[in-house]
Amino acid sequence: MTRTRSVAATLLATWALAACQSVPLNIIGQNKTPTPTAPPSMITPLVEKRETLVATGYAVVSVQNHRNPSQQRLLAIRASKLDAYRSLTEQVYGQQLDATTTVADMTVMSDTFRAKVEGVIYGATLVSITPVGEDTYETTLSLDQHVVRDLRTLYLGQMASRRR
Repeated sequence: MTRTRSVAATLLATWALAACQSVPLNIIGQNKTPTPTAPPSMITPLVEKRETLVATGYAVVSVQNHRNPSQQRLLAIRASKLDAYRSLTEQVYGQQLDATTTVADMTVMSDTFRAKVEGVIYGATLVSITPVGEDTYETTLSLDQHVVRDLRTLYLGQMASRRR
């Protein structure tokens, strides 16, 4: 009977010690208590983990609707900048996707997707406008995380006022 109690006591002590929290060595002897870190959430957007958002837009010169080559270049620069703003908007607010698939006789007959991006971007910094090759322009924009938080707060406020 004594042996059974001894095994039970050992198991109970092992179980109790297994539930103890370990203390990092760098705070022993200091009057600090360790702060538990929250596990990463699936809901927390990946965007919030970066300090700055960066977006790049592209546009082709030769497809711009103008006869003058200089004007085509200017239009391509403008189009690449708008494409970069669209990319920033996607990162800040996300994309609304609408998809339809038609199946007949266990065969996909049609598959359509539509994407919509909607939002307001302010405070973006123009990083660069660069010619890429002979016929393309690339524009890069950046946006600080504190501006992203402000934009999202404004957006959520607008959505709440629309529901009233």
